[in-house]
Amino acid sequence: MTSPLTHTWRLLKWGRILARHGALRGIERDPNTPAQVRRLARIARFGARVPKTPRYADAFQAIGPAAIKLGQTLATRPDLVGDEAARDLLRLQDNLPPVPFATICAAMEASMGRPPSAFFASIEAEPVGAASIAQVHRAVTLDGRTVAVKVLRPGVEDEFARAIDTYEWAAAQLEAISPEARRLRPRLTIETFKRWTARELNFRREAASASELAESMTAEPDFVIPAVDWQRSTAKVMTIEWVDGIKLSDRQALVDAGYDLPHLANTLVQAFLRQAIAEGFFHADLHQGNLFALPGSRIAAIDFGIMGRIDRRARVWLAEILYGLITGNYKRVAEIHFEAEYVPAHHDVGEFATALRAVGEPMRGLAVKDMSIGMMLDGLFSITRDFDMVTQPHLLLLQKTMVMVEGVATALDPDINLWNTAAPFVREWIRTELGPEAAVADRLIEDVRTLVRLPELVRRIEARYPAPGGAPPTPPLAEIEVVRIGGGWRYLAVAILSAAAGIAATLLVL
Repeated sequence: MTSPLTHTWRLLKWGRILARHGALRGIERDPNTPAQVRRLARIARFGARVPKTPRYADAFQAIGPAAIKLGQTLATRPDLVGDEAARDLLRLQDNLPPVPFATICAAMEASMGRPPSAFFASIEAEPVGAASIAQVHRAVTLDGRTVAVKVLRPGVEDEFARAIDTYEWAAAQLEAISPEARRLRPRLTIETFKRWTARELNFRREAASASELAESMTAEPDFVIPAVDWQRSTAKVMTIEWVDGIKLSDRQALVDAGYDLPHLANTLVQAFLRQAIAEGFFHADLHQGNLFALPGSRIAAIDFGIMGRIDRRARVWLAEILYGLITGNYKRVAEIHFEAEYVPAHHDVGEFATALRAVGEPMRGLAVKDMSIGMMLDGLFSITRDFDMVTQPHLLLLQKTMVMVEGVATALDPDINLWNTAAPFVREWIRTELGPEAAVADRLIEDVRTLVRLPELVRRIEARYPAPGGAPPTPPLAEIEVVRIGGGWRYLAVAILSAAAGIAATLLVL
């Protein structure tokens, strides 16, 4: 059990690191920042030589892997953190200082049970990518195939465990002192993040996710999932086919190679919608470093450590919410929030619909570059506060991924209109899943399942109410007068009888 003093020291150290790298300068200068927070930010940088240009990536890297994951998400949103910060944070995606190759080889041998030479003809010592959790090396198998070998960084599990332990402690303190924090449920949010991390640190799970996603994306041939080499994969080493493409983060290289950037942006959005809405299983780490452009304006994805799932009921709600926002049907969007119990029932549906209209209407029909995403998020946050909406942890991955997809698509095509791009897919899915044909099909399936359960139901009824003669008759029991004990003696009697019953049961067993 980590002591509160240790947690406090870690938080102070992280704050000092951020301040020393100039990462808190924006908080200090923001007029909306509470005075107490600005004062703490100034204290945190006291005596430090703060650089003129904030070094966000260096700060997140110094804090540790968990902070790096946050920085990777922020790198896709220059509209929120600014172009300068976003460019700096891009370094966190796959350009971190690598672990020495000898250490990587030792880790591979420990995990695979044999030296790497038993599996690979050659492995390049220089990694092609080094991220927060693992680094990737290009290799050639004994049968001559070029593959990518992903190896877990030694010690990363312990680093994540320590950070998340402190995150949990800090979240608990917040909930204890702030009603607003309790509504946002930071402890449940951290617990969800903890489960994501446990899955991401197990490469067998990642390999299984890649295989499952490849099967579900056959309807999107322009979105490619590399094949897994199961014979060369373990819990800490994963081998997949080599992807020879241009990273979506290198926009100039894409232009020079003649790629159709608006088509790539559209492909990414359509692929994500199919994953999230149609399949309910989606890649939840779609930042630029994990996406490559392939010949034919196709997109290949890698890094399947974080995957999200949404059940059918939530997907129906999501599709209807998106389509309602696209078409301006705010009343229906409000009704869905009440049906899903995202908004407490004591609020008024009409008032909630009006609040949604105030946020959504100014954004409809605009290209992303013309939107004020910051203002929209501020408006949505105000709505959640005014209508007592609590955080939905099962939707956090989806929200995070939508932010990433929007950021990547906008970087490819600043003129993209996400509403118009999403509308045809969402409209067709709603027609297919919620139309008359779908209703009839659902009813038929439900009726067939009911018929299949009938024999079992009959057997259970017979077991509960056996036919006459089916069991030996119960002999009549003699009536015995019950001694009624009043007052405190009743409890003593009950205790004695309970003890006697326990002893008798023990003797019967023996």
